[in-house]
Amino acid sequence: MAIRPSNAPPPTDASIEDVQARTDSRRIPINKVGIKDVYHPVRVKDRSGGEQHTVASFNMYVALPHNFKGTHMSRFVEVLHRNEREISVESFRDILIEMTEKLDAESGHIEMEFPYFVMKKAPVSGVESLMNYRASLIGEFHHGHTELWLKVVVAATSLCPCSKRISNYGAHNQRSHITITARIEQHMWLEELIDIAEQEASCEVYSILKRPDEKYVTERAYDNPKFVEDIVRDIAVRLNNDDRVRAYVVEAENFESIHNHSAYALIEKDKDKDRL
Repeated sequence: MAIRPSNAPPPTDASIEDVQARTDSRRIPINKVGIKDVYHPVRVKDRSGGEQHTVASFNMYVALPHNFKGTHMSRFVEVLHRNEREISVESFRDILIEMTEKLDAESGHIEMEFPYFVMKKAPVSGVESLMNYRASLIGEFHHGHTELWLKVVVAATSLCPCSKRISNYGAHNQRSHITITARIEQHMWLEELIDIAEQEASCEVYSILKRPDEKYVTERAYDNPKFVEDIVRDIAVRLNNDDRVRAYVVEAENFESIHNHSAYALIEKDKDKDRL
């Protein structure tokens, strides 16, 4: 084993082989290669005019041509840290482009997922409380073209139409997770997607409810029964009528109260492809 003398100068980048840059002979390109679950502070503007400071989980990928052995993983983190200490939604597009160019890739992909809070008033008492949601900003950069997606996961209530129809009294209900992933070409608030999800469920949920509020949400759900199929279709109608949304995926998962499984439905649509 060779031992470097203690007075020898440290190796330089030029003297260390760049193994990732070696030529690969298998001729198989890789669609996505990069890093997952890197946490970084972010700033997100909300519809109320405020700004939320939170922490996001980043997934960062690029496409790797068939002739390169590997990509430089450290460069992904360098891109994050070279930008402002707290990344903003406004700087997201620039980071996506910078990452793709720095890694000499034809296409890049970033997912930024973070908790998002909205102040809600209880429907009768008006008591205010913060409601938390899972939100994501997803970006694709390919051959000079950028696509941005918004994603929200919204908890809501669904009440079974079949149970209501066949029962002499009562109907079983469940908590739902409604997920909307929308490709947008104009500005859209996260709250707008949250509103659509909550309005098309049997009833929305709240962090704090007083007794009059509990009565309201129980009766509201009973008067507005919906299957998972109803929820995703009604949301799809809303998104079809919004020209800012060019493509979407709508999912609803009901965590059943009388079964040991979930009910699930999904609708996917690309308006631009349908127009061709």
